Amino acid sequence: MTTHYINPDERLTLARIGEIVDGGMQLALGDEAKRRIERCRAYIDHKMQTQKEPIYGVTTGFGSLCNISISKEQLSQLQKNLVMSHACGVGDEVPQEVVRLMLLLKVQNFCFGYSGAQLQTVQRLVDCYNDDVLPVVYQQGSLGASGDLCPLANLMLPSILGMGEVYWHGRRCDAQEVYAAKGWQPIELQSKEGLALLNGTQFMSSYAVWSLLKAMRLSRQADMVLSLSLDAFDGRIEPFYEALHMVRPHKGQLETAEAVRGLLEGSQLIARHKEHVQDPYSFRCAPQVHGAAKDTIRYVASVVETEINSTTDNPIVLPDEDMIISGGHFHGEPLAMVLDFLAIAVAELGAISERRTYQLIDAKRGLPSFLVAKPGLNSGFMIPQYAAAAIVSQSKQLCTPASVDSIPSSQNQEDLVSMGGNAATKCYRVCENTERVLAIELFNAAQALDFRHQEGLKSSPAIEQMVADYRKEVNFVDIDEVMYRHIHASVRFLQQMRLK
Repeated sequence: MTTHYINPDERLTLARIGEIVDGGMQLALGDEAKRRIERCRAYIDHKMQTQKEPIYGVTTGFGSLCNISISKEQLSQLQKNLVMSHACGVGDEVPQEVVRLMLLLKVQNFCFGYSGAQLQTVQRLVDCYNDDVLPVVYQQGSLGASGDLCPLANLMLPSILGMGEVYWHGRRCDAQEVYAAKGWQPIELQSKEGLALLNGTQFMSSYAVWSLLKAMRLSRQADMVLSLSLDAFDGRIEPFYEALHMVRPHKGQLETAEAVRGLLEGSQLIARHKEHVQDPYSFRCAPQVHGAAKDTIRYVASVVETEINSTTDNPIVLPDEDMIISGGHFHGEPLAMVLDFLAIAVAELGAISERRTYQLIDAKRGLPSFLVAKPGLNSGFMIPQYAAAAIVSQSKQLCTPASVDSIPSSQNQEDLVSMGGNAATKCYRVCENTERVLAIELFNAAQALDFRHQEGLKSSPAIEQMVADYRKEVNFVDIDEVMYRHIHASVRFLQQMRLK
């Protein structure tokens, strides 16, 4: 099995995370990561012996309790208490693929050696990742301000302290069962460790990574489904010409137009004479809409990659400068804003997709009403469009920005919070929604193309091959039948599609 070595000098990219996750790779701490982690811990231990002034989070309480000093004898209990008291997650569970990312990104955060965690603590997180011991974490509870305190506490409670619940071998069980089976012991937390474990943006950033990887995939699939719909609708290729887009050369717009031209190369349908002069916006303006989404995804990715290659807890320990500084690197505003932005971009891919679906069922350009041979007796594809419209409407509601909201906490010590946790979970939902809407468009467009085949014309080799693969999962609908199974199969087709 391949291993990914975590080292502070090697930048972690979204592409690399995709390889780690998709390839089922194991994690290991590199030598430089181990050196930095141990050096930082030794520095804190030395500082505690030599400095008389209180150090926030090391020898004091937390939040608005920062002025209360804690005796040396109680420092370990202080850190344990922190994890237990902050594990207040509620609501739906965080998907296990996101929990795995939380473990990975927390280890990445520690590898830079600015947090003060013990090496054995970081190694335990690596072991949980490698052994598929995934803590039960809940979606609600983070303000995205002092980091993701609540969900990270639920992450650390079982993995470090042996409390709470986990998923192991595909089933939910008490963490103590796993500890007994593996011979693990709860880790005795040292000064600052609990704070290092809970302060950080790994809940938000893990959702951001998942959503970005999904958004990048959806962006490519949206171009593919668009190309199929354009040909099935008997659309025009001129709005995708390169010369047109060079006079307004937004990068994503150029990329979309190029993708569609390539996908439709060799199509008999796109090349035939057109009676209509223009196509509706959902076709004609697709380069502009899909392109804007591409540019947004690109920008959000640049912010997220900076975040996951940073130290985001508090206080920050700087051994070289002989300083421990309480700052605000745990604040989620950078992520909250771009997660709101990403949700908008992905939602627009769904919105324009639903409009193309509607155009296909509207008895235009020789296609039958609702894409069925005997409309009236058969409702055909009437209601899949309803479903797409309902999903798109929900996504629009989810695009209300979370990052503009704030509710003060901790006796007003934390008086402006990012609400990035909410931005993260709703962005995840928007990505799932858009995948379903694209699957419904694909369902309709493949049906419409089969009617074009009856005219004796074919689309491009690339599109015909995609539809042939699709037809192995979803059949042509001749008369009314149960549709939800086809829609679910269409979603699975997109999820399992291999993109070159």
